[in-house]
Amino acid sequence: MATEIVDKKKNVPETVVEGKSKGLNTLLWILVVVFFAAAAIGNVYFQKVYSLPIRVVGVVIALVIAFAFAAITNQGTKARTFFKDSKIEAQKVVWPSRQEARQTTLIVIGVTIIASLFFWATDSIIVTVINFLTDLRF
Repeated sequence: MATEIVDKKKNVPETVVEGKSKGLNTLLWILVVVFFAAAAIGNVYFQKVYSLPIRVVGVVIALVIAFAFAAITNQGTKARTFFKDSKIEAQKVVWPSRQEARQTTLIVIGVTIIASLFFWATDSIIVTVINFLTDLRF
C-alpha cells in the first residue's frame, strides 16, 4: 500500500519553479516593505502639502510598485501559479442550473425554519421547566 502511494507521487508531474537566490528574494521583500511604508507614511506626511487626489495617485503608484516587487519574489511566483491553477480548476466545475439553485435554496430555507422552530420550542419548554422548578418553595 505504501509503495503504491510512493509510486503515484513519483508519477505526478510537478511544476518546477526556479527560485531566485535568497539574497535577491530578501532584497525584493525589503523593497516591498519600503514601498508600502512610503505609501502609508507619505500619505500622512504630505497631507498638508498636496491635495487628496494627488496623494491618492501617489499611494496607488507606490502600492502597485510594491505589489509588482512582491509578485516577482519566490513566494509571489508560487502565489501566481496557485491562482492560475485555481482559475483552471474553477473552469472545470459544473455549476448548477438556475432551477437547481432555486430548489436547493428553498430546501435550505425550509430546513432552517423547521430547525429554528424546533429549537425555539425546545428552549421554551426548558425555560418553563426551569422556572417551575426555581419557583418551588421547599
